[in-house]
Amino acid sequence: MWRAGMSQEIGKALASVRDKVHHAAAGRPKSLPAVQPRLVAVSKTKPADMVIEAYRHGQRYFGENYVQELVEKASDANILSSCPEIKWHFIGHLQKHHINKLVAVPNLYILETIDSVKLADKVNASWQKKGSAEKLKVMVQVNTSSEESKHGLSPSDTVELVKHIQEKCPGLEFIGLMTIGSYGYDLAQGPNPDFQLLLKQREELCEKLGLAVDAVELSMGMSSDFEHAIEVGSTNVRVGSTIFGERVYTKTVKGEASVTNTEEKMGNLSVKEQ
Repeated sequence: MWRAGMSQEIGKALASVRDKVHHAAAGRPKSLPAVQPRLVAVSKTKPADMVIEAYRHGQRYFGENYVQELVEKASDANILSSCPEIKWHFIGHLQKHHINKLVAVPNLYILETIDSVKLADKVNASWQKKGSAEKLKVMVQVNTSSEESKHGLSPSDTVELVKHIQEKCPGLEFIGLMTIGSYGYDLAQGPNPDFQLLLKQREELCEKLGLAVDAVELSMGMSSDFEHAIEVGSTNVRVGSTIFGERVYTKTVKGEASVTNTEEKMGNLSVKEQ
């Protein structure tokens, strides 16, 4: 619920997260691409007013997990008028019957969750039918933790899917790899193995398809681990509750999966926590 003083809270939270992003990026090994990480503010379950306030404080990239919620926010008259340069990322599991709704979203910037040839083909067909002059930027989601509760393709199928997108999907532009990873990893045990696996997948991908490493983004890291993710190579982090506060789920999004706060905190989701 919007309340007085929330603008200042969002501004302070964004400033704090940005400082941490810059600090983490400065500490990366020189062997990694010198790319300033993109901060995606995940506004899931939060009202349009909070998106507008974050935009007012300089935030431009926003992420949503549910297609219907993204449609409603991206089409909101106040957001359209107040946030002309907003760039939306879709970061949830995309069901095939929601593809047409998604590609019609105003200011859709990146779809981060392509995880099959069939999904890529259907998104490509829908985007081409839309007749956009630009390609839709997409990432391939990899299930690095091998958890059944997580979406994403097997690491061994990554190269094949990226090659398919590049050769068979003229409406799509492959820009990187995305992963969720297992929840609550203890960094005292060393670098997160899920992040390390995504790094290796990028190396293999670039070697086999002749791609430049700095041309393939890595989307990994959320509120609980975005600093570590950046330190090991993430170029795109998805931060929600740290910016906007804890989420309160009051209703099920029509036609899409819902989760409870308990499930979200456990990381055992069909629609992942960011």
